[in-house]
Amino acid sequence: MRATKKDAKALAELVKLVWPEHSEADLTKIILEYMDSDKSAVFAEKRDEGFIGVALCCLHHDYVEGCETSPVGYLEGVSVKEDCRNRGVARRLVEECENWARDKGCREFASDCELNNTASQNFHLRIGFQDQNRIVCFKKDLKHKSGFVGRR
Repeated sequence: MRATKKDAKALAELVKLVWPEHSEADLTKIILEYMDSDKSAVFAEKRDEGFIGVALCCLHHDYVEGCETSPVGYLEGVSVKEDCRNRGVARRLVEECENWARDKGCREFASDCELNNTASQNFHLRIGFQDQNRIVCFKKDLKHKSGFVGRR
């Protein structure tokens, strides 16, 4: 089901499983931003005891690794409570994201995960994603040279 704004706070707990470095308040804000945009969506699955799964998706208009069209539907994150896993919840949520992207005119759907997250990699492969590329990202802090700092 498509999640609504009243669900945002409860869904933040589930999203925190994917993005643990964020506070629940920050995640609630992110979820609300996804819900407020016509370029993103949040889907959730609920049982009697509450929400058991959530998926966030959006449109990417920039280059997406391995894709040839634009926009591309993009799975930003999917999370299922641990005791509800391996029951098809995540697969159903991703299918809802794919349908949403298809309705937005997308011909391709993409995702990513960390290189060391083999559980996520295996999940993606099981539900029909194809591995497109492996990269290592680098960063270097630039230190200002002593002396003049400003425009030339």
